[in-house]
Amino acid sequence: GAEGHIAHYDLNKLHSTSEAAVNKEHILILTPMQTFHQQYWDNLLQLNYPRELIELGFITPRTATGDLALKKLENAIKKVQTDKKTQRFSKITILRQNSQSFDKLMEKERHALDVQKERRAAMALARNELLFSTIGPHTSWVLWLNADIIETPPSLIQDMTKHNKAILAANIYQRFYDEEKKQPSIRPYDFNNWQESDTGLEIASQMGDDEIIVEGYAEIATYRPLMAHFYDANGVPGEEMALDGVGGGCTLVKAEVHRDGAMFPNFPFYHLIETEGFAKMAKRLNYDVFGLPNYLVYHIEEENH
Repeated sequence: GAEGHIAHYDLNKLHSTSEAAVNKEHILILTPMQTFHQQYWDNLLQLNYPRELIELGFITPRTATGDLALKKLENAIKKVQTDKKTQRFSKITILRQNSQSFDKLMEKERHALDVQKERRAAMALARNELLFSTIGPHTSWVLWLNADIIETPPSLIQDMTKHNKAILAANIYQRFYDEEKKQPSIRPYDFNNWQESDTGLEIASQMGDDEIIVEGYAEIATYRPLMAHFYDANGVPGEEMALDGVGGGCTLVKAEVHRDGAMFPNFPFYHLIETEGFAKMAKRLNYDVFGLPNYLVYHIEEENH
């Protein structure tokens, strides 16, 4: 235009509201990806939020598995982005990770307590690289969606934005075959969505500066109420629960929270790192954090869970 290369944006006119689709609010879906699961991609494609309002961002580690994921991801993207104009996402960004790779620890070890800190710190850096490289002046919402989330309602984005919360986490479950009952069943998967407890605060108060608390390990029993355990099959899907920690499985964030500086600490921040450290940072910035205990999304089944 007449102004040459000068772009003006009024962030005061940028809103994140309960009527996101109606108000044409742009959402950025961010996924750190070390494995490409076709079910993740198929599920992403069935989301019914208008695609011209969706940007996608991925970061893959510089490793053999990362290279394979990248190749599969690029093929999947090419199909969609060369399809009918209406079917295309507004923008897609793929980054190769610059910092220490987040998948260098093998699957079988990745849940061991002593490697958690290292692994979560590497993941935090990947999330920050992805976030800071993709968030733009049009972004109203950021949806953190892990690459192993393979089933959500098609109305996921509308359902979550409707709550109009600064940070909102869905409840991550997993489908599995119950050998005892001889029938398909579900079980809680992600224990990073929690409320702080007196015990948790007490443990933290006695820790050294560089020690962290990670949830779900017998070695550190915090007795924090975990959202995973609050699922009520007969409950209202829209029921909200106040949280102090969140995971990155399926967590919606108003862009202003990130713009105000809440990111993913890869160092102990109040004895928390990565997504849980992010929730703490957002709370320090006076944002409230919530979860939806009865709103389930599903993590891929693992052979040897």
